[in-house]
Amino acid sequence: MLDDTTLREVFHFRVSTLGAISVITITLLSLIVLLSVLIVYTPIRNILPGYSASLRQQLIMESARVDSLQTDLALQRQYLDVIKQLTAGDIRPDSVQSLDSLQLVERAQILEQSNPATDAFLSQYEQKERDRLMVYTASGSNVRQLYRPVRGVVTQPARPDQHNYGIAVKTAAKEPVLAVTRGTIVSAERMADNTFAVVLQHNAFVATYRHVSKVLKPQGASVETGESIGIMDGDHDLVFELWNAGAFVNPEEVIVW
Repeated sequence: MLDDTTLREVFHFRVSTLGAISVITITLLSLIVLLSVLIVYTPIRNILPGYSASLRQQLIMESARVDSLQTDLALQRQYLDVIKQLTAGDIRPDSVQSLDSLQLVERAQILEQSNPATDAFLSQYEQKERDRLMVYTASGSNVRQLYRPVRGVVTQPARPDQHNYGIAVKTAAKEPVLAVTRGTIVSAERMADNTFAVVLQHNAFVATYRHVSKVLKPQGASVETGESIGIMDGDHDLVFELWNAGAFVNPEEVIVW
């Protein structure tokens, strides 16, 4: 570059291909760094596509947080107001209406008075439950209260005319065998099919369980009503018999299955 008046050279520079490429590259890198800094550290990034959604979500969260803080602040103010009123004596204790002791006695007497309708209902309910819980033989003589020996389905009833005095009950695997009454295990013998026959006796009452896969109580053990005495494997049916003083008792007539 020359001065017009003196035609002297003011300054000069030499342009080359490598120099031009270097200048352009440095300029582009500088612009990229500058734009990156502006996008990352300034709010200008919010005008770019994709950032508005995150800004909206952030605003919603901050709004919810402000509402929560306002609610907590209002509750704390109410609590402090109540404390101030209590300490100042502005709030009086709740009034309780006292009852005369004579009135309480009269109310107790009224509640203790029997109602004929209530007495009739209770008597009827008691008789109904007694009839449901007591067990009777076919002839009507009282035997005792019996528990269901096992949960299952009766697949074969007893036929005394054919000398078949036991009923067959199909059970699930690992189903417990229960004592129908309180008594003593007088026998627990292994059968030919590798199952057990258990005999439970209480006075003149005898219950026989056959095809029990596993016995839980030894011979001579005392058991309570409903206590587990064995387990079924599900492959064999439980054959169950009842006897009372040497007389056959049909289990389907005296036990609720």
